[in-house]
Amino acid sequence: MNGAETSMRFEPLIENAAAQGRFVLVCEHGSNAFPKAWGDLGLTAAERAAHIAWDPGALDLARALALRLQAVLVHAPVSRLIYDCNRAPDMAGAMPLRSEVYTIPGNAAISAQERLARTQAVYLPWVQGLQRVIAERIALGLRPVVVTVHSFTPVYHGVARAVEFGVIHDADDSLARAVVAVAAQKTRLNVQLNAPYSAADQVTHSLRLHATPYGLPNVMLELRNDLIATPEQVSDMADQLAVVLNMGLVEIQRQAKAS
Repeated sequence: MNGAETSMRFEPLIENAAAQGRFVLVCEHGSNAFPKAWGDLGLTAAERAAHIAWDPGALDLARALALRLQAVLVHAPVSRLIYDCNRAPDMAGAMPLRSEVYTIPGNAAISAQERLARTQAVYLPWVQGLQRVIAERIALGLRPVVVTVHSFTPVYHGVARAVEFGVIHDADDSLARAVVAVAAQKTRLNVQLNAPYSAADQVTHSLRLHATPYGLPNVMLELRNDLIATPEQVSDMADQLAVVLNMGLVEIQRQAKAS
C-alpha cells in the first residue's frame, strides 16, 4: 500500500438496516475481495476463490437469515487474508502468514507500518461500524442478539469432519446451548457444541468485543460449506436455522424469567 492509499477506509457493508428484529447478523468472512491497494497477495485465482480467502456460502446464508429474522446484517468488505475482522490487531491470524496448508506470500514479512495501514483501513472502520449498529439498536430498546455466521470445509488437513452445524460460545454459553438443544430436536443436522472450533482457537473475538461488554445474548454459527453450496441448500438451511434461533432465544428468555 503506497502513501496515497494509507488514508483509505473500507467500511463494513450493512444490509437490511431498517429491520426491527432483535438479531444482528455478522459475517466477518463473507468476502473474497482483494482491493488493488494490496493486490492478490501472491495467490492464484483458484486460491483466492478457495476457503482460505473467505467462508463460501456464509454470506448467502446470512442474507437469507436476515430476511427471515427481520435482522440487520453487517459483513466485511475484503478477504480475511487482507485483514480478518474476527481477529484483534495483535493476533497472528489478523493478517495470516499461513492458512491451512497454504502460505500467503503477500503477508510474509509485513512491516509494522503495513500492519498499521491495514488495521486503519479495514479493522478500525469495521469495529466502529458494527459498534454503531449495535449501540443504535440498544438505544432503540431492541437489546440486540449478536450472531456471527461462518462456514467450514468438510475436510481439514486430510481429515473428514462429521459435524455439520457447529455452535460456538465465548463467556456466555446460554444461547449456544439453547441453539444446540433446539437444533438436535428440530433438524437432522449433526450439531455439536464448540466444534469444529472453540473460543480457545481465538474465533470469538467479535462476540467478545461487541456482545459481552453489553451483556447481550450471542452465538457463533458454523455451517459445513457443502451443505450451503447451492441457492436451494441455502434457502433450506435458512428456513431451519431461523426457527432454531428464534426458539433458542425464547428458551433463554424463559430461563431468565425462571431464575
